[in-house]
Amino acid sequence: MGIVGTKRAGFSTALLVALVFSSIFVQRITLVVSADDLNYTKYRQVSSLRLQRIHKHLDKINKPPVMTIHSPDGDIIDCVHKRKQPALDHPLLKNHKIQKERPEMPKMTELLRENEVGSSSGEEKRNRNNEDDDKVLVKGALLQMWHTNGTRCPKGTVPIRRSTTNDVLRAKSLFDFGKKQHKINSSLHRRKDAPDVVSGNGHEHAIAYTGASQEVYGAKATINVWDPSIQVVNEFSLSQIWVLSGSFDGSDLNSIEAGWQVSPELYGDSRPRLFTYWTTDSYQATGCYNLLCAGFVQTNSRIAIGAAISPVSSYSGSQYDITILIWKDPKLGNWWMGFGDNTLVGYWPAELFTHLADRATMVEWGGEVVNSRPKGEHTSTQMGSGHFAEDGFGKASYFRNLEVVDSDNSLSSVRGISTLAENTNCYNIKSFYNNEWGTYFYYGGPGNNPQCP
Repeated sequence: MGIVGTKRAGFSTALLVALVFSSIFVQRITLVVSADDLNYTKYRQVSSLRLQRIHKHLDKINKPPVMTIHSPDGDIIDCVHKRKQPALDHPLLKNHKIQKERPEMPKMTELLRENEVGSSSGEEKRNRNNEDDDKVLVKGALLQMWHTNGTRCPKGTVPIRRSTTNDVLRAKSLFDFGKKQHKINSSLHRRKDAPDVVSGNGHEHAIAYTGASQEVYGAKATINVWDPSIQVVNEFSLSQIWVLSGSFDGSDLNSIEAGWQVSPELYGDSRPRLFTYWTTDSYQATGCYNLLCAGFVQTNSRIAIGAAISPVSSYSGSQYDITILIWKDPKLGNWWMGFGDNTLVGYWPAELFTHLADRATMVEWGGEVVNSRPKGEHTSTQMGSGHFAEDGFGKASYFRNLEVVDSDNSLSSVRGISTLAENTNCYNIKSFYNNEWGTYFYYGGPGNNPQCP
């Protein structure tokens, strides 16, 4: 499979189908996908049988919509009746009733309530000296592009980003579509107290994490959003929260994840997008991104998982961030996701999990990239803003107000976190604490540079 630069326009899906079915033999098909700063052509041998399988899969995950919205960024958002969404196709959810009762939100201490009003940290204030205030203020309330014109999904429906034939063909295979590729290289030394840090298969991280074997019932953080450049189509850059439990060096790791991500292979462009993920077997077969398989139950009609978010932070300019909360409803046991100011997005049903059916034992916050070593060198795919942690506020990416949920369903600021980055010459992380941002850290990097060949 080759990837070469091109200026040709992309084939439409209709033309793609026509090309395939014009012969009973295997044909060569040119797929062209344009992104903001990515132009590439993929040449694939696609048989009519394979295309039939792809269409069958798309028919399964693209549910009949009540209404369809065409987003300015090219996405198609289907408003699907909430009882017809993909989640309920999961065998373990055959008898699942969508939770109508609002989950019990984690209680916030008075100190956290005072600190989570978006006030500037001491670190931010130091970086703002002699600068124009309106250029560096922390902003909130990011928007999704699909409803910027005011069009919303009707009550009783949920917005689902429609998957296309091109989306599937960009993946390595139909099985791999929508999945993280975590293959553990047993020859690598792994830290058992940092479960998701696996250098095998090109994944690199800059993360903060809690100690192992704790009893954790959720996590929260505010993350600023960037649009890091991706060198080649099958690499990605993301910033997320991991909620974990299980055997960290085995095959039964349970993970719930949410954050923002730039992935040309998954989405066909280089825009940052809100995403979720889950797995119960260390990323081998279960789970997927967003709603690309059965599992995550969406309840919100205004937030589309997998849709682009804007605006994004700019170097020495305005900083835009999102707040994500993942926690276990103490009454019904489902793992809920909150976005922004306690807006409920949906939940991962407890039935999906083994270890996480009870509690989590570790939380991680931070960035991850895929380094496929194009041309035999470290990738220049950026993490976060593309700048190292020491560049500080307005230049480096940050996570602020790191918190965990305890057994009493109370939020508390995290203390005593550990940090880890596999190659600090490529991407790094530095953590701090103050009374306004609580525990926070800067992280990221440019990838390939003279110290990171």
